[in-house]
Amino acid sequence: MSLNPEIREFLERYAAAAAALPNEPLTLAKLREYFTFTWSTDCLETVGSNENRTIPGPAGELPVRIYTPEKEGPHPVLVFYHGGGFVLGGLDSHDSICRMITNDAEVIVVSVDYRLAPEHPFPAAVEDAWAALEWVAQAAAEGRLNADPSRIAVGGDSAGGNLSAVMTRLSKERGGPSLAHQLLIYPAVSLDFSTLFPSMEENAEGYLLTLDSIRWFYSQYLRSGEDALDTSASPLLAADLSGLPPATVITAQYDPLRDEGEAYAKRLQEAGVAVEYKCCEGMIHQFFNLAYDNEDARSVIREAAAALKASFHS
Repeated sequence: MSLNPEIREFLERYAAAAAALPNEPLTLAKLREYFTFTWSTDCLETVGSNENRTIPGPAGELPVRIYTPEKEGPHPVLVFYHGGGFVLGGLDSHDSICRMITNDAEVIVVSVDYRLAPEHPFPAAVEDAWAALEWVAQAAAEGRLNADPSRIAVGGDSAGGNLSAVMTRLSKERGGPSLAHQLLIYPAVSLDFSTLFPSMEENAEGYLLTLDSIRWFYSQYLRSGEDALDTSASPLLAADLSGLPPATVITAQYDPLRDEGEAYAKRLQEAGVAVEYKCCEGMIHQFFNLAYDNEDARSVIREAAAALKASFHS
């Protein structure tokens, strides 16, 4: 299928905006500011409530944003990890996505502002992601958050999909928290470049996320080549994926990460995990962030939320 027309228009606008930037070195601070500006929007759905707060983290206070649906609880919970190559992004860049999922799945979403590389390389993001998951489970068990401790899921996009996949394995290895579902949105599950998936080369340029930028992101996140072989960085390399929670895995046709997401879904299925896999035709990496004015993208979020909601009642 050809590129979604609205996605094509977005790419043209994005390229024009990038070309208009001052011809000077782009600092990391400016790159982060530009990323958040690009993906933040005023077209926000109203939720029952949303609260910014901090929770205890391994290196100090860890910011989170808690979205609660309007209906009376206790509610299931999704611990959400944002994308951005482990270098960019935060609570604001993924605010619209979290609001949509909160409403569509009728779920509390706890969005985690984990530490970013290169200031905090691997495994800092993993440590923060785990601390947040443990906190949510404990808070729910203690009757806080108006949450149901028996219905907790993890999810995220891109780098956040990576962290979500890693959390499921750590939860299994460490004896909990028990997870009901994993929502993996165009996940980065193989940070090892020893073998390139075909989609990496097919979609290397022209579709927002480029092969060169992926290499740069991973060089910022990983301390060495050995880190790329660690299953907490590359969950696709894990020898055993059995016993993990049911998964919804979503990829995009024009995304360099498409094939590794599909490969991970197949590995899960082979290990006996229930998987719903969908490759979204005509779409690019980051398309969930465009759902506020792209009905095709919005419908995918509704489908993902429906699968998440169903998992809490299975």
